[in-house]
Amino acid sequence: MEFKKIAIIGAGAVGCYILWGLSQKENIDISVIAQGDRKERIEHEGFIINDKLYRPAVKTPTEAHGADLVIVSVKYNALQSAVADIKEIVDEHTVVMSLMNGVDSEEIIASEIGEDHIVPALIKVASERKQNSVRFDPETTIGIIYGEKNGKRSDRTAAIGKMFEGTGLNYRETDVILSEIWSKFRLNVGNNLPQAMLGVGVGAYSDSEHVAALREGLVKELDAIAKAKGIDISLADPSSTRGSKVFKRARYSTLQDLDAKRHTEVDMFSGAIIHMGKELGIPTPYNEFAFHMLKALEEKNDGLFDYPTIN
Repeated sequence: MEFKKIAIIGAGAVGCYILWGLSQKENIDISVIAQGDRKERIEHEGFIINDKLYRPAVKTPTEAHGADLVIVSVKYNALQSAVADIKEIVDEHTVVMSLMNGVDSEEIIASEIGEDHIVPALIKVASERKQNSVRFDPETTIGIIYGEKNGKRSDRTAAIGKMFEGTGLNYRETDVILSEIWSKFRLNVGNNLPQAMLGVGVGAYSDSEHVAALREGLVKELDAIAKAKGIDISLADPSSTRGSKVFKRARYSTLQDLDAKRHTEVDMFSGAIIHMGKELGIPTPYNEFAFHMLKALEEKNDGLFDYPTIN
C-alpha cells in the first residue's frame, strides 16, 4: 500500500503543518479541498507558512474523488459539512485520518462512511495563525500520533509512516491510540479552557495557584469519565502528557478563536464532557461553568450585549 493522492480538508494551523511537510515530498499529489469563493480565495492568496508562500492545488470534493488518504483538520463546528465532502471523496480504498481535537470526530465520520476507512490519529502542534499566515516551530512540535484501534501494525499504518518519512513532520505510530487521544483531550480541556476564560497566556498556570486550580477541577471530571469508559490514559506515551514547547505568552486555540471573534470548540471539550457525564451519572460542575462562560464570551463577541448608552 502506498499513499500518493492526499486530500486535506481544513487548511488552518493543522492543515498548514501537514501541507508544509508533505510539500517537501516528491511524487505526492497533495490538494486542499474547497469550493466556491473559498476555493478562489485560496487559489489567489495561498498560505504563508513560516514566512514562505505555498500555493497548493485546490480541488472540489468531486475532483478529489478516489484520494488515497483524506486528512481532516476542520474546526468542530464545521465537521458536519466536512462529512459531506468526505463522503464525496471516499471510494472503497480511501483511508481517512482525523487530526481534530476532542474524542468523537472519528465516530462522527465513521457513522457516514464506515469505521473500516478510518485510522485513528491526533496531532499536537502549537502555532500562531493570522488570516492566511501560520507560524510554528518544527523542532519543538510533537506532531502526529496514529495507530490502529486494535493496537496492531497494519499495511495502512506502515504506508502512513512511509509517507511522512523525510518530510520534516514529527510523527510516531502507537499501539494505544485511544489512550493517546484521551491524553490529548485531557491536555486541551485543562490548558485551553481556563486561559480562554481569563484571556491570559499559558504562563498563568505556573504563576497562579487559582488558575492551576481551575485546570485541576476540569481534568478531574474528565479523568472520572475516562475511568468509567475503560480508557486508561496512563498508557499513553510520557510525551503525550505535555504539549509542544511554548512561551508563557502563548495563547492556545480556544483563546485564539475568541481573540479573532470566532466561535470556539467548547462543544467538543466541555460540551462533550457534560454529555458523557450525564450518560454515566458523573457530576461535571467545573465543565458546566466553563461551557456557559465560553458560550457567553462568544455571545459577547457576537454583539449580543452591545446595549445602547442613554445620555
